[in-house]
Amino acid sequence: MLRDTFDEAAELYERARPRYPRSLVEELAGVTGIGPDSRMLEIGPGTGQLTVPLAGFGCRVTAVELGPALAAVARRRLRNFPAADVVVADFERWELPPEPFDVVVSATAFHWLDPALRLVRTARALRPGGTLALVTTLHVAGGTQEFFDRVQACYERWDPATPPGLRLPPETDMATHTGELDHSPYFGDVTVSRHVQEITYTADAYVDVLLTYSNHRALDPAARRGLLTCVRELVETSFGSRVTKRYLHELITARRGAS
Repeated sequence: MLRDTFDEAAELYERARPRYPRSLVEELAGVTGIGPDSRMLEIGPGTGQLTVPLAGFGCRVTAVELGPALAAVARRRLRNFPAADVVVADFERWELPPEPFDVVVSATAFHWLDPALRLVRTARALRPGGTLALVTTLHVAGGTQEFFDRVQACYERWDPATPPGLRLPPETDMATHTGELDHSPYFGDVTVSRHVQEITYTADAYVDVLLTYSNHRALDPAARRGLLTCVRELVETSFGSRVTKRYLHELITARRGAS
């Protein structure tokens, strides 16, 4: 499965993947009310990109991670937070503890779960009135836009699944998909906020972040080498060895109903 590929590059994932904007972290903490008296479950923490800043609010954290290598890195990063525990398990099969959580969080991971199970199991994990907080990461137009337009030629050459003429959409064209929550009998009070950030990468750093994406890792090795060589050469020869990428992060929250 594609989601299993992340565990193959846990240290690279930790080094290369962007952190979440501080504005998003603070809003999530405020909306959910996390603190020393609250219990938080995180589904798919990876190496702890969101777990670590949330643990800093003093809540008791249980993070359920499918990949043992990712979990090991997350434990290392959380060693200064004794109230944080990382469990290696598949959330869809993990035995829920008898005491429900106040908050369930999942950052750029919830879409990997079985749509038939994810809201049902999340609702079972939450106390009535508890909060589900989902974070999505979207790639949007901005930053060094000329690079992202031109780099599509590399993808069209080396990745046969690339649609011709593909371009990054402006963030104003990105629709937020909350229908699953809106129609769920378990959740209500759905809210959405958006947070953007731009990150400047060297050629090496940008290739590293590409190597943390499942679709790049799933390419045939020869095609992957060709693609990354093409990307690197474009950054180095036409853009002064540095490009800036724009990310759009959405924070979607919903309250667990009484039933």
